[in-house]
Amino acid sequence: MSAPRRTGLLCALALTIAALPAAPVHAAPPAPALHFGACPDSVPAPPAPDRVECASLHVPLDRSHPDGKQLRLAISRVRASGPASERRGVLLVNPGGPGGPGLAYAVTKRAKLPERVRRSYDVIGFDPRGTGHSAPADCGPMGGLFSSPGPDPVPMGRTPEMAYLDGLRGTADDCARGVEYALPYLSTTETARDMDAIRAALDERRIGFLGVSYGSYLGAAYAAQYPHRVGRMVLDSVVGPWEWYDFDLRQSRALVRQRTVFFAWAARSAQRFGLGADGAAVRGAYQRVRDGLARHPVNGFGAAEFDRTVYRALGRTERWAGLADGLRSYLRDGTVEPLRPAEPFDSAASRTYEAANRTVKCADGPAPAPSRVLADIRRMRRLDPQPVLTGMEASVCAYWHHRSAHPTPLGSPQAPPVLLIASAHDPVTPIEGARALQRRLPGSRLVTLHDDYSHGVFASRGNSCVDGAAAAYLVDGSVPHTDVHCAGPGLPTP
Repeated sequence: MSAPRRTGLLCALALTIAALPAAPVHAAPPAPALHFGACPDSVPAPPAPDRVECASLHVPLDRSHPDGKQLRLAISRVRASGPASERRGVLLVNPGGPGGPGLAYAVTKRAKLPERVRRSYDVIGFDPRGTGHSAPADCGPMGGLFSSPGPDPVPMGRTPEMAYLDGLRGTADDCARGVEYALPYLSTTETARDMDAIRAALDERRIGFLGVSYGSYLGAAYAAQYPHRVGRMVLDSVVGPWEWYDFDLRQSRALVRQRTVFFAWAARSAQRFGLGADGAAVRGAYQRVRDGLARHPVNGFGAAEFDRTVYRALGRTERWAGLADGLRSYLRDGTVEPLRPAEPFDSAASRTYEAANRTVKCADGPAPAPSRVLADIRRMRRLDPQPVLTGMEASVCAYWHHRSAHPTPLGSPQAPPVLLIASAHDPVTPIEGARALQRRLPGSRLVTLHDDYSHGVFASRGNSCVDGAAAAYLVDGSVPHTDVHCAGPGLPTP
């Protein structure tokens, strides 16, 4: 369904200063309970005169036993660059996941924010529980997930399907051994409670929040638990308010649609890429690459590694040319180096991410039955004989050792208006998720970047309409009269 597109000027005119209570302005930042100092080497330094500082906050693993085992949360801060008269409080930021660390994000994301936002907010990053420097999750070998080459992630036939389920069971067993008694507590609900502990430690009455991708889900969970402590909240590239397994299915279908767009895009530059003059020809070239790698992996790079590369590339159009070049290189001389990611999949950071991702997803809500997992894979193969199932992490919940009976509460009619942002053709977080979450946040507005096919929009795509609307909301409290429609860049020119 299409929507009218307007220029950045019209987007600006659609705003009004209304509906949001003014964020408190302090004569000076309050004296925090946190003790800030030097940061780990992994946190980059912002350009002078700004500086980043880090602190630790201890929180209970299980809040029903506040005097029991404690977790150490790693927190970072870059103070507002403007005078005290411009200060709007703190803006907690989260880059996504689940499983993504956020300590460095206070620096890297802040550098991309509009200057008005940087002048108005102390930007606060943190590693959510189970990630980075905050009690990182460890699931060991994860059922062979880090084997190189890994097993084909798309089982075709009864024997491969049983092996696929065995891999899920092995991952669940490994996480039960590695994470042990913490399995129920590395969850979005508990991370939202950690956010409120950070707010209290910073002595803020309300908290501003910018969450991207999974960060939007985390923000919605915070709004459900603490609606009266929500300041100005921007949720970008929104995860829909569904159980994780259902979300993963929606994402997989969107990736198949996006891949078809990629095939047609590469065909329009047939002379540049040499993969074929129409989408069908490019698809044939793609399948020859995958079939070849499935039969004969190259230096540990097989079907699983190829699918992970495709999954990563489809979500950002700026990566499409690299994917097409990689397909051509393999077909010409059998090399996979252009397809291989810069960071090894079995690196320490990747192992923590994959462990935390599955632990959080399985702690957040009900699990599918193994029979449903197989039935859905078969449905996906009827939709497309070669689906991309890399993002189906919640399938492992079918064998998880801790079962959550209830889904994570998301959104609240008591929360103030929230600004949601989405790309019209984002395959990683399809836009219907933003529309569904908007219904749980009355008075909230959706900013849509049309004719865009990438994941991550605000202070990411360089769109003045989107960035202007979000900056006006964060700094001035300007809530649009209606949903905002911004003209996007279209597909890139190779």
